Amino acid sequence: MASVKRFEELICWQEGRKLVNFIYQLTRNRQFSDFSLKDQILRAAVSIISNIAEGFERGTKDEFIYFLYIAKASCGEVHAQLYIALDQRFIDRSGFQKTHQQARRISAMIYKLIESLRGSKYKGLKHKVVEKEDKLETLLRKDFPELHEQLYKKTS
Repeated sequence: MASVKRFEELICWQEGRKLVNFIYQLTRNRQFSDFSLKDQILRAAVSIISNIAEGFERGTKDEFIYFLYIAKASCGEVHAQLYIALDQRFIDRSGFQKTHQQARRISAMIYKLIESLRGSKYKGLKHKVVEKEDKLETLLRKDFPELHEQLYKKTS
């Protein structure tokens, strides 16, 4: 987790993005005539990647985990809505299976990420210690090396 610097690097986010595209493709056909269901399933799919991104950007492990749980719940919402769409014949069996499998896969990935974070010492980007450059020291080291050595001499 420490090596991930952007949410776009997370595999669960990348796979969630694919799911959003699958859902958009499924709901574009004329058979998908229930506009409320269409809107709800699209919103749920978008919610998955949005919550992964928002949680990551919050900068703390606890908030990230919280938003991952919301993303996982949105996967469940997509599952349920896919069954409704199949039962009402808005989508065919192959579209259902492909999309349902992707949603289940993402849900499992999110769960594994949550478990990994819960067991890690990672605290989040807000807690990352970044050493700030001392501009005076840099200037002295560059332009006045003798003075730098006197002022910043390391004692053993």
